[in-house]
Amino acid sequence: MVIHVDARGCACPEPVIKTKKAIAQEHDEVVVLVDNRTALENVKRFAAKQNHQVIVEEIEGDYQLTLKK
Repeated sequence: MVIHVDARGCACPEPVIKTKKAIAQEHDEVVVLVDNRTALENVKRFAAKQNHQVIVEEIEGDYQLTLKK
């Protein structure tokens, strides 16, 4: 099952907190949308520390991070 997290417009550390809550729900895949480079790097770093594979795509100026266990 996939869970989607829309963290666009959120100031740090809110994107990481939303991602942490989504990961805690133990879904197979978490897709996170962010709208700035700082949030991208912070969520990416957090997910990697949680042993998740991170795939990043840029879509119309936003970033989509797909996190897989």
